[in-house]
Amino acid sequence: MNIPFLYKAFAVVACALIGVFLIFLQVNPRQKQEAGRAERNKLTTQQWHILYGGGTETPFTSDLLHEKRPGTYVTADCGEPVFRSEQKFDSGTGWPSFWAPIRTSSVTFVKDTGLLEERVEVRSTCGEHLGHVFPDGPPPTGQRYCINGLALRFIPDAPTSTSPAL
Repeated sequence: MNIPFLYKAFAVVACALIGVFLIFLQVNPRQKQEAGRAERNKLTTQQWHILYGGGTETPFTSDLLHEKRPGTYVTADCGEPVFRSEQKFDSGTGWPSFWAPIRTSSVTFVKDTGLLEERVEVRSTCGEHLGHVFPDGPPPTGQRYCINGLALRFIPDAPTSTSPAL
């Protein structure tokens, strides 16, 4: 048996494995950008999991589920306006639901075949996973945007002056 050859072969294989391992440890530029935004916005671990891991929060746990004030819902990390309170409705599903986004261009759609059924994932234009859209919503669209509350922040409208004119 040729021992020096075995040492060389072992060294080549070890270097290749180390190289592959180091490639997997590298973070792509989008992840670096997302991590930078997340650090600035102080996302929780659960928010990060939902927004960038495609996770789902536990139903009926969102503070936004019963939010009734007029205002705008923006994405939790990028801060993009995506829904208005006028488009919100109680779907009974346990997640904040909307019948339409502010503008069609406010969100993007991705086919999601992760579970037993095919669904349509809703993402912000900067890539944050928000939730899913289903064709069982109320008029006028018939759509139900079922959105993770932790994927959003609510910005109430400025109060309007109700003082009488003098």
